[in-house]
Amino acid sequence: MSQQAEPNSSSTPASQENDGNSSAVTSGDGSSDRSRSLTPRERFEQEMKLRASGDADDASEVTLWTGGYSARAMVGTWVLLAALSIAGLVAAVMIEPLPIGITLIVLLVLWILGGAYYAKQRLGVQYELTTQRFIHKTGILTRRSDRIEVIDIDDVSYQQGPFQRIFGVGMINITSSDRSDPELRLIGIDKVSHIAGLIDDVRRAERRRRSLHIESI
Repeated sequence: MSQQAEPNSSSTPASQENDGNSSAVTSGDGSSDRSRSLTPRERFEQEMKLRASGDADDASEVTLWTGGYSARAMVGTWVLLAALSIAGLVAAVMIEPLPIGITLIVLLVLWILGGAYYAKQRLGVQYELTTQRFIHKTGILTRRSDRIEVIDIDDVSYQQGPFQRIFGVGMINITSSDRSDPELRLIGIDKVSHIAGLIDDVRRAERRRRSLHIESI
């Protein structure tokens, strides 16, 4: 595990999708994407086939998925705020002692807090999964980057609330033997079941690769 703090001066990559997930693929030596139209699962399967056929270097590192906080994760919050706003305005009109000005200020503060939370999660967290490592970056003005070897990941699970199940988002829990981040929570991940399964498959594939490498020595 290595840590580094760097200025967050770079803009969002052009390959990043609107929902906070990107399908760009790069190899460890900076080579171009083999096929940008493939899903993360298809890229992983393609890389495994290339390694099995001997056409790819087992030591090469390929980015399979990059992502962050999805806008869909806030749908439940926006619905709740909208319901509170309607209820508050109706109450201000029907209940005479309740000043409508104070009601509007309270509602405005709630919307600002919701927007600030979304901006913090959306801009301040970024994840990257490669065939060898899981990288998570945090921070807005300054950025901290932590790396976990996928071979050190012990368990991957995910959970979803009612609204999250409808929109396919959720939280992924990663338990590892890494001392700095033994438990890592990925909040607001789009296609959560797919990504959690991909992380687990990459973990098991890397353990098999390392095991075969040790036996061949």
